[in-house]
Parts: sequence; structure tokens; C-alpha cells
Amino acid sequence: MIKRILVPVDFSDPCLQAVDYAAELGRRQNSELVLLHVVEPVYYPTVGEMYGVGLDLGDVYGEIERAARVQLDRLATRLKTRRVGVRTQLSLGTAHRVIVESAKKLKADLIVMSTHGRTGLSHILIGSVAERVVRTATCPVLTVRGRASARPRRARDSRRARPLDDRAAARSPAR
Repeated sequence: MIKRILVPVDFSDPCLQAVDYAAELGRRQNSELVLLHVVEPVYYPTVGEMYGVGLDLGDVYGEIERAARVQLDRLATRLKTRRVGVRTQLSLGTAHRVIVESAKKLKADLIVMSTHGRTGLSHILIGSVAERVVRTATCPVLTVRGRASARPRRARDSRRARPLDDRAAARSPAR
């Protein structure tokens, strides 16, 4: 029985797809969804007052938190119309750590989160929050890979998308 599902949100399209998936699962299981948004700290070097006016990050974080709360409330309201029990949580910290810690504190039975599917250099530079959560969470983690955009696929892409058996049959001289 899945009583509580933690759903980390960053408001991206892949994330909203994961929210929809979690909402349907939660509705069927009569589970509570906890939407979690994490505001990560920003690090920047400072040289001192002599090189110009410093940036007051308190104001910046205040605005980020306010905007995130508005988006969380909108998302929660939308889910409530689908008859899903939902609550929201906003936290500050490193995303993967906050997600894992929140799952423990909330006694979440499942984490449902999106993955952007980054590979190569962008994966190395940006990293994967989902990958870190999967590695460190104490409860099951369901990752939902965001669907591609609605743009038409090129012919070459459609060949790649066919199952392996279809490609082998296409090359076979018996056809």
C-alpha cells in the first residue's frame, strides 16, 4: 500500500509529466502527494566592498521563494480538482539531499520524479539529481523520463525508434 508519494518539482515540462503520473498513481492508491520544491543556494565569489555594490541575496531568495510558493499552490489546486490528496513543501538546500531527507521525515512510501535524460557533457557538468536520489534514497524511486516535444520526427529518427526485430526483418532478403 502506498500511502504517501513525494514528488520533487522544478516546474519543467518533464517534471509536470511526472506529477501527472504520480497524481494518477496516487488517485488509484488513495495516496497523499507531497509536492516538494527545493531552492538551491547560489554561490558566488566576492572580492569586497571596494569593487562595487554587493548583491543582497536575501531579496533574491525571498522573490524566488515567493514565486515558487505561487507555482506550488497553483499545481496543488489543479491536482485537488482531480481528487488527489496533496500538500506542498518548500525547502532550501541541495536538491538531492533535501529530497532524500524529506522522504525519510515524511515517511514517504515512494518518490516519483522526472529525469531530463541528459547525457554526455551536460550530464557531467549539470549532473543528475534523479540519479543521486536513486542512489541514496531509502524508499523506492520511480523516475519518469519526459516525453519529447511535439515537433515532427525526421525519417532517420523513426528508423532508430523501431524495435530491433523490425530493423532485422527490414534487412532480411526474405522480405
